[in-house]
Amino acid sequence: MDKFKSMRAFSRVVEEGGFAAAARQMGMSRSAVNKAVIKLEEELGTQLLRRSTRKVTPTETGLAFNDRCLQILGDLDAAISSVTDLQEQPTGFLRVNAPMSFGTLHLSSMVVEYMSKYPDVRVELMLNDRFVDPIEEGFDITLRVAEPFTFTSLIAHDIVTAKRTLCASPQYLSDNGLPSAPSELRQHRCLHYGYLSSGNQWRLTGPNGAQSYAIECAMWSNNGEILRDAAINHQGIALLPTFIVGEALQTGRLQTILTDWRAPEIVLSALYPRHRFTSAKVRLFVDLLEERFGGRPYWDLVE
Repeated sequence: MDKFKSMRAFSRVVEEGGFAAAARQMGMSRSAVNKAVIKLEEELGTQLLRRSTRKVTPTETGLAFNDRCLQILGDLDAAISSVTDLQEQPTGFLRVNAPMSFGTLHLSSMVVEYMSKYPDVRVELMLNDRFVDPIEEGFDITLRVAEPFTFTSLIAHDIVTAKRTLCASPQYLSDNGLPSAPSELRQHRCLHYGYLSSGNQWRLTGPNGAQSYAIECAMWSNNGEILRDAAINHQGIALLPTFIVGEALQTGRLQTILTDWRAPEIVLSALYPRHRFTSAKVRLFVDLLEERFGGRPYWDLVE
């Protein structure tokens, strides 16, 4: 038993007037409390308590030592509380990186809520769609929307699965026909996200399993909002996450097609460095992400 625990045991015996009562208060056995006090006396080379069959009282030295113990233990408890308070009341600077479209469409109001809840935290929010190394570039949290991937040097906290859907405007489908199978996509104008590694093919899973389908690209872009707007304005068929096109699907400006086929799911994850202790500012930001976007997110309520 360490000295602090021995000092607590001794002070509790003085306060309670006996070993049994002190043991009950501390959730320890009577013999463990007795041994702790004896060890403390041996280390100090002096008697701290007078023991009799009827009661236990501190010696003069014990009284003086107890006063110092209470002071030291009080300072220790205050120090522990101050660290706990810092962990629960986040302060400092929080650097966050997120994809452009997700950030502009969904993250801004959440960041405002976070800042309102924790006004002692200053937030830097950087939006871009390139691959970011959080450790090398000094970000506390990096949000990534991608197919699942294992990171050895980072904690990847999955927030929600982000669906992708094939969609087009009702007018485009009226003018060009509704494809009944993915093989017919090559006869249509397709709006292609430029960062997809599959080139001019879309990989879809349907009744016959997963397969890649060639597409005729009318437009490439590395920004999903641009492709969404082109689809809304009748320029072709897009394959985009529902967090980008959900509102347009809800209002009828876009229509889901080929519902028996689905693109590989992607995951919204919060990445942050592996530490023994995760700071409160990071932990509470991730908690708010889960509160806002976990479960079935609001952009998927069209189904």
